[in-house]
Amino acid sequence: MGNDYPVLFRRHEYNPILTAHDWPYPVHSVFNPAAVRLKEGSTLLMCRVEDRRGISHLCAARSSNGIDGWVIDNQPTFAPDPVNYPEELWGIEDPRITFVPELDEYLMTYTAFGKSGPGVAIAATEDFVKFQRFGMVMHADDKDAALLPRRFNGEFALIHRPSSELTANMWISFSPDLHSWGGQMLLLPARRGAWWDANKVGLSPPPIETPEGWLVLYHGVRRHASGSIYRLGLALFDLEHPEICLRRGQNWIFGPEAPYELVGDVGSAIFPCGYTIDADGDTIFLYYGAADSSICLATGSIKELLDWLQYDGSDLTGVAGQAEERSDPNSW
Repeated sequence: MGNDYPVLFRRHEYNPILTAHDWPYPVHSVFNPAAVRLKEGSTLLMCRVEDRRGISHLCAARSSNGIDGWVIDNQPTFAPDPVNYPEELWGIEDPRITFVPELDEYLMTYTAFGKSGPGVAIAATEDFVKFQRFGMVMHADDKDAALLPRRFNGEFALIHRPSSELTANMWISFSPDLHSWGGQMLLLPARRGAWWDANKVGLSPPPIETPEGWLVLYHGVRRHASGSIYRLGLALFDLEHPEICLRRGQNWIFGPEAPYELVGDVGSAIFPCGYTIDADGDTIFLYYGAADSSICLATGSIKELLDWLQYDGSDLTGVAGQAEERSDPNSW
């Protein structure tokens, strides 16, 4: 291997797999899609679509193989409704989708962008045609949210990312009914200093359930003189107590390298909001926004990600889950 780092995600040769030119109606850009494999085996992407006003809506694209042959809805699938939900005045962004077996429904978290800033909203659907909005559940400034697929001690769990001018960390909150949320705990803090994930981190796609724990892909933002770089890292959380972090990787595992990731509306950015898992139970199809301008695909292995965490990750079983012991995120 020499001086090369391990390659954990491999870009698909068809990248970008979707651009604004593929859309059946005029749009400026498409990016940051949620993803789900439907019961009949096809893949659905709920894509963030931005118009030339700068306002985003969501639109579904479907494919039998999750790679090409995409069939895109002829109009917005899930559009802002600022009359009934003023928090959506300036659009809806960056969805994540979780299938919840208990409800036999898909729950979609998304960022509602209104005058007070970005906040976390939830909607439920059975068919991605009709949606029931729950409204905003985490108020500004808060985003990068996803639900876990089952309850813990009788409560649903939501990972989200409140932020301030100085820092942005990942938190977890709990609810008995998906409407009222509390019990907030700091989940994963941004590191400080020169780290690739210093000062700002956020959840990428929903957590992946494995026998070893919840495997979490998260993004870290490295700010520098000419802008920012969005990269991906890994962490592992306890299966029954998802607020407890077991391991956190030290190095980033996937970052912008290809021309379509380096140049665009937001250069040097990869931003996944969704994945599907192949029939083998191991292969991940990771769907991500590239430079806020197109949708791309990379593939990886759950086993390889877990193995990588064993040698690159810090064992946090002695400190994680105790917010009062998290005063120094550099120890992570």
